[in-house]
Amino acid sequence: MRLWRILGFLFTLAVGLGLGLYLGWGIMAAQPQNTTPDTLRADYQADYVLMVAEIYQHEGDVNAAAQRLALLGESPLRKVQEAILTAQQLGYAREDVETLARLFQALQTQPQIQPTVAP
Repeated sequence: MRLWRILGFLFTLAVGLGLGLYLGWGIMAAQPQNTTPDTLRADYQADYVLMVAEIYQHEGDVNAAAQRLALLGESPLRKVQEAILTAQQLGYAREDVETLARLFQALQTQPQIQPTVAP
């Protein structure tokens, strides 16, 4: 009698697990949505700006960095300022904050930058 209870339990567990996976991944799976960086939370926008700053550090192209930052909706200089503040509040590494500061300085010294967003 005890063996049947254990087998029944394991069978019920397997059916429940299988049904849960089928429903969760198959029928009721979350649908991907197209979105833009300007809809991200402030901490994720700071991460995005940090990635742009790291690309700038590697490439050295201020115009390309400004175009990438234009996807955030506001002026690139303002977004870098906000990212620096957010990074300091969240305790980013000192090197990351310095990378953001270098991008900020580069954007300040290039007043002729006209960021364009590709369609």
